[in-house]
Amino acid sequence: MTPITMVEGRRIALSNLDKVLYPRTGFTKGEVLHYYATVAAVLLAHVHDRPVSFLRYPDGPDGQLFFTKNPPPGTPEWVRTTPVPRSEDPSARQVVVADMPTLMWAANLVVEFHTPQWPAGAPAVADRLILDLDPGPPATIVECRTAALWLRDRLAADGLRAYAKTSGSKGMHLAVSLEPTPSEQVSAYAKALAQEAERELPELVVHRMAKALRPGKVFVDHSQNAAAKTTAAPYTLRARALPTVSAPVSWAEVEACRDPADLVFLADDIAPRLARDGDLFAPLTDPDRAGRLPRGTRGAGRGAARGGGRGAHRGRRAGPPS
Repeated sequence: MTPITMVEGRRIALSNLDKVLYPRTGFTKGEVLHYYATVAAVLLAHVHDRPVSFLRYPDGPDGQLFFTKNPPPGTPEWVRTTPVPRSEDPSARQVVVADMPTLMWAANLVVEFHTPQWPAGAPAVADRLILDLDPGPPATIVECRTAALWLRDRLAADGLRAYAKTSGSKGMHLAVSLEPTPSEQVSAYAKALAQEAERELPELVVHRMAKALRPGKVFVDHSQNAAAKTTAAPYTLRARALPTVSAPVSWAEVEACRDPADLVFLADDIAPRLARDGDLFAPLTDPDRAGRLPRGTRGAGRGAARGGGRGAHRGRRAGPPS
């Protein structure tokens, strides 16, 4: 019989709790649910008002993976959804993970959580800028470290404060809180930053996705700022060989990274980190800390005017970003 649990007054059926999802560590579905219950407060702070896309992996990362934006079949009527019109489906809606019951219902589906850079109700008006640093082997997150530090300082020159997290895969994400800005403008600015990084660090950085350009270099993926794109949410588990987490990290940790293992965090690592450091991404949820893109430019370039921000189904793997 499928267990039924009550979560804040909602009945949720939990299934296959003993099923091993991560064979290398024996991490079970029950432990996945426990992880999400443990980090609910911080994860909800970052996804609660955003349409969520799911990368589902019900049989673990070695089984079938599929990416979905539409509410899954059987979505309870109490789960909040929001309109997200698409050219192929103007009436499309997506789930909003707004509370603990919705989080636990979604976690029971075994998913990665992915969100766009704009909130529900304001499609294509971004309040985040995201740069995805993706190393091409043999480069690793150690090389991402160097690119991240350059980008941090370059963003600061435009009055923008960047925060870092691991992708939970190979690389790193940089996030900036913005005053509401059309996604098209954020995309142009992010692309110009990536191009500038390539000019300044030509032996390390590329801004184009072409595989032939990427071995040994860090691809600064600016495309995730497009309105239709999504990024792995802070604190989501990833469908990887180990139960890795897309974990916020301090700049001191980034600076100290000398080995890829230095910036690998598993589910069991997160509660102690939160107890010690709190939510390192919390400033991104504070509107008073939002920055503003430089005035008079759709890109970045060092010669650009600086208006100053505030304060100084795919196959096996396709769909969501890294």
